[in-house]
Amino acid sequence: MSEHLGDLTLEGPDGVAAGAFRGGQDAADAALATLDVTNYARRRSTVLPVSARGASRMSPYLRHGLLTLPAVWTAVRSAPEGDRKRYRDELLWAEYARHLYARVGSANGRALRREQPTAGAATWQGDPWPASMACMASVTEELHRDGWVVNQTRMWLASQWAVRAGADWRAGEQAMYAHLLDGSRASNRLGWQWTTGTGSGKAYGFSRWQVEKRAPALCRRCPLADRCPVQDWPDAPLGPAVEGPDLGRAPVPAGPAEVEGGGAAQVWLTAESLGDEDPALAADPDRPAVFVFDEPLLRRLRLSGKRLVFLAESLGDLAARRPLEVRRGVVTEELAGRSLAATWAPVPGWARRAAVLRPAEVHPWPWLARPRTSTLRSFSGWRKDLRL
Repeated sequence: MSEHLGDLTLEGPDGVAAGAFRGGQDAADAALATLDVTNYARRRSTVLPVSARGASRMSPYLRHGLLTLPAVWTAVRSAPEGDRKRYRDELLWAEYARHLYARVGSANGRALRREQPTAGAATWQGDPWPASMACMASVTEELHRDGWVVNQTRMWLASQWAVRAGADWRAGEQAMYAHLLDGSRASNRLGWQWTTGTGSGKAYGFSRWQVEKRAPALCRRCPLADRCPVQDWPDAPLGPAVEGPDLGRAPVPAGPAEVEGGGAAQVWLTAESLGDEDPALAADPDRPAVFVFDEPLLRRLRLSGKRLVFLAESLGDLAARRPLEVRRGVVTEELAGRSLAATWAPVPGWARRAAVLRPAEVHPWPWLARPRTSTLRSFSGWRKDLRL
């Protein structure tokens, strides 16, 4: 991995290492087989001790198509009612993020409704927190080491960065995204926008109260315990309204409802479609597949090597079951002239590349709730339109 892709990573060839999750269908299936969301409603936001966490840890597998939202939705059908409902709400949030990203694409990198909060800017001489602040040090250490942190601490970091310190949320989102094994522009951007108030209209106010409730050991050992910089709730009014995408009632791009075309010679895999149940893969278990590490994109993003290790492990696992060709370069150049089958994906990059490659066979995306004409102004409004 270091030899072939290390030069494209954040750490460089000598710093590439695996994160806390192993990639591949076998690892995803094992995680799903042991999924138990009993007490999820009570424990989902627990940070420490790690043994008491209720987070399901499914997100890296969902992000890369090793598991689908419908499969995980079904897997928890026998869980206690309150826990099942709360967990399925989180799956719906992930689906909402995909619907939103399918509609607005790269415009989701701008504020959807308002600018970020204006109070608290430049609190620490350009740094979003003091180096000795135990809660932030713990979150970033785990993120950089494992490539994953629980949702509660993602909100802490985003709020500390943008609400209290007044730093640009886009820079913070990118810094987090680069390390996440489940890094998704759809989910990560929506999470940062919700936390900072640009999408929800109300900023999430991180304070010592959350740390003492979710991870009290951090406050006990913090050098700043007697002069905590987040002792009280932040005073962070929203900035002025800005132009943004129209999120009112309108069609949401959904891709084909049935297979279009047929007879393709190879399956074109993307980072969204690495699982055995991916529709284009599942249509013919013996058909060869091809995956291209997008060199220009990776050189620009500079993702952590942990993510590329996860992808490489997933591809290695798949290669044990069917012929697989792995390439590096410009996707449209590497795959030019090939007869390709692909699964439609709700991301702008797929659409751009597919317009050039013109796959001979396109399969439907495995939606949890297939998009229709609906409003995306809020999660609650979107959910009222669902038919599940």
